[in-house]
Amino acid sequence: MIMFMLCLLGFSPFSTLASPSSIITVSVFRKFFPSNIANPFYTYNDFIAATKYYPTFGSSGSLDVQKRELAAYFANVKQETGTLQYIREINRNNVYCDTSRGIPCPAGTKAYYGRGPLQLTWNYNYDAAGKAFNMNLLQNPDQVAQNGVLSWRSSVWFWMQNSNCHTAITQNQGFGATIRAINGGQECGKGSETQPAQNRINYYKDFCSQLGVSPGGNLGCA
Repeated sequence: MIMFMLCLLGFSPFSTLASPSSIITVSVFRKFFPSNIANPFYTYNDFIAATKYYPTFGSSGSLDVQKRELAAYFANVKQETGTLQYIREINRNNVYCDTSRGIPCPAGTKAYYGRGPLQLTWNYNYDAAGKAFNMNLLQNPDQVAQNGVLSWRSSVWFWMQNSNCHTAITQNQGFGATIRAINGGQECGKGSETQPAQNRINYYKDFCSQLGVSPGGNLGCA
């Protein structure tokens, strides 16, 4: 009866419930992102605080699946931020304003460049994230680069709710699907792995190794 009720609530009897902090400890976080490289804006405590908004992040499925998801998330973070060096996109002259969805760009057509661990971009993504957080990020997108918890939260929100990254790992689609979700237009479908995609794969394999889990299959997106 207990197992039946757990299944009704969405818990698998084969799952090992955990939390990101039990897998990504402070020491693991520092091995992934050494303090002499990472920007002090990105703190471990802020990351953990941000994950609490999404209880199934890094805690779905078996312990191996949980480790793979966190390795996949941080591999993409490492590529997007240069090992957590960058809060804002280096090139801020790109236009990430698309009004075809009925969403304006009140902060300016060049205001919606990448910010945070997964470099949130485009006006419509800032609008959606702002609505999820009950904030006006469309009017003031730079809030994502000014508040550490909000910055991490924006990336976990994208991973969990604005893309298929979470399900790509938890449903065994493979790491390559996360690359497609985050920057597939630039990095995927080129016939062979682009260098940025290969970087992500290498980081993922390294992080999986550090966490003691196999990376699984379907790692690329060529």
